[in-house]
Amino acid sequence: MKLSIFNTLHLFFATINPMKTPSKSPDVSLQTPLASGMALASTSAPDVLLLLQQLASQQQEIQRLQAENKHIQSLEAEIKQLKLALAHHARMRFGVKSEVFNEQQRDLFAEDWQVDDTDLQQHLEQLSTTQKAPRVRAGRQALAAHLPRIDIRHEPASCTCEICGQALKLIRDEVVEKLDIIPIQFQVIRHIYPQMACRKCETITAEPSELSVIDGGLATARLLAWVMVSKFVDHLPLYRLEQIALRQGVPFPRSTLADWVGRVGFSLQVLVDRLVTILRQRAVLHADETPVQQLDPKAKLGGTKKAYLWAYRSNTLDGKDPIVVFDYQTSRAGQHARDFLQDWQGHLVVDDYAGYKALFNGKVTEVGCWAHVRRKFFELHVANQSPMAAEALRRIGLLYEIEQRGKALAVTERQELRQAESVPVLSSLLDWLIEQVRVIAPNSGMAKALSHAIKRWSSLVVYAQSGDIPIDNNPVENCIRPIALGKKNWLFAGSERAGCRAAAIQSLLATAKLNGLEPLAWLTSTLEKLPTWPNSRIDELLPLRSSRGQQAGVD
Repeated sequence: MKLSIFNTLHLFFATINPMKTPSKSPDVSLQTPLASGMALASTSAPDVLLLLQQLASQQQEIQRLQAENKHIQSLEAEIKQLKLALAHHARMRFGVKSEVFNEQQRDLFAEDWQVDDTDLQQHLEQLSTTQKAPRVRAGRQALAAHLPRIDIRHEPASCTCEICGQALKLIRDEVVEKLDIIPIQFQVIRHIYPQMACRKCETITAEPSELSVIDGGLATARLLAWVMVSKFVDHLPLYRLEQIALRQGVPFPRSTLADWVGRVGFSLQVLVDRLVTILRQRAVLHADETPVQQLDPKAKLGGTKKAYLWAYRSNTLDGKDPIVVFDYQTSRAGQHARDFLQDWQGHLVVDDYAGYKALFNGKVTEVGCWAHVRRKFFELHVANQSPMAAEALRRIGLLYEIEQRGKALAVTERQELRQAESVPVLSSLLDWLIEQVRVIAPNSGMAKALSHAIKRWSSLVVYAQSGDIPIDNNPVENCIRPIALGKKNWLFAGSERAGCRAAAIQSLLATAKLNGLEPLAWLTSTLEKLPTWPNSRIDELLPLRSSRGQQAGVD
């Protein structure tokens, strides 16, 4: 029936408009359905069936290839995402912390190679039989002037000339300085209190014993400070301190050391509370958090649960004494940040964590972190060598170049610089981001990085409107970085109370370091004075540069 219809149509069109035989076969893709039907009409029935089967088979093959191509594209996109994630985790675990655009890959064994190179050079010098000219070395840096000096004079064996017998005359002293160290040494300080009696009055007179942080305790303030600094600055767990003392023949049970940490943390809490009060008086703050492990008594075989150490830092551009405070909490809930800041008002520099969003209710202004935005493009560039990521890094780098030039300026001058140079760069960057979003494939890593920057744009440009707001959240992240190193050695906090005590001590020692104070010296002096220090002068004991000046003036 179909063949008869095709034959009829073929005869009809042949009668109306006879077709000429083309010299060259036309493109099959350009043929109309009617022309195809006319071609089939001129073919025998078996040939038509064969052509239809071939056509159906080709269509099925095309559909199969299209499905396979779509599946391959999906797999390639997934592989690209996995490679990006793998590169990110590898960089966070093994890579350098600096995110310099053109920085060479760090050699993990550079120190060992340097030692081996020096050893080989010394060995070759010993084996060499030829006389070589002395190698010119670069000038060595002078030893610190504050270090104590011990003079050892090496007088000649004779004061007369060995040739003519005349008396020798001093021309000059050649001084060669060598650095030495006194290993840790424990000592016992005996406090002797003579008891004087009056036979007539039948009374006994003696000086009262000195008060200490730990009443009746064995340790001096210097020893307590050494334990605190070793644990929270040098990241040594208590069992290692126990081993160090045992090598000197001094048994320090771990339980005793833990008790000292707890008592010192309790005594220093008054300083931490005052530090928090001063921190809340600042107009611009940084905030961040890092997970730590806490011993879970409900878990079997010493299992742990995740807790968080929240960090709050003062602004680096306000010209005041820097402060950092750590707050130990059992979760990452945003309520902890609200409880810590209370009714504080100002600008808060944070990352994109949703826990902070409830703070931004009009009294607290969110300030975005350009370092987090840059980090996303940096990871794409490292993983895929993306030209688009490189261009984004270049544009963001212009903002940091402006900040570097304005670092030493006054607040008003820095604001003028940002308005004149940073604002045009930001405007151009926004236009470029929007343009790239339109042409980039959705759900890709680059699309996510672009969308992240555009989504947070209102908070990212806040800093450019003022001269005292930082461009990123790096200052508080730098304070958290030692914590990440320390928790690898501490393993976990024994309890929530222990975590709070550790956070208090870390707050004071980290603040001391920020203010250029030597932690051991500051803590030793503070623990000696704290038992008898009046509360009205508590600010003088704080690890701040201004407090140190006040105390020196009073003393």
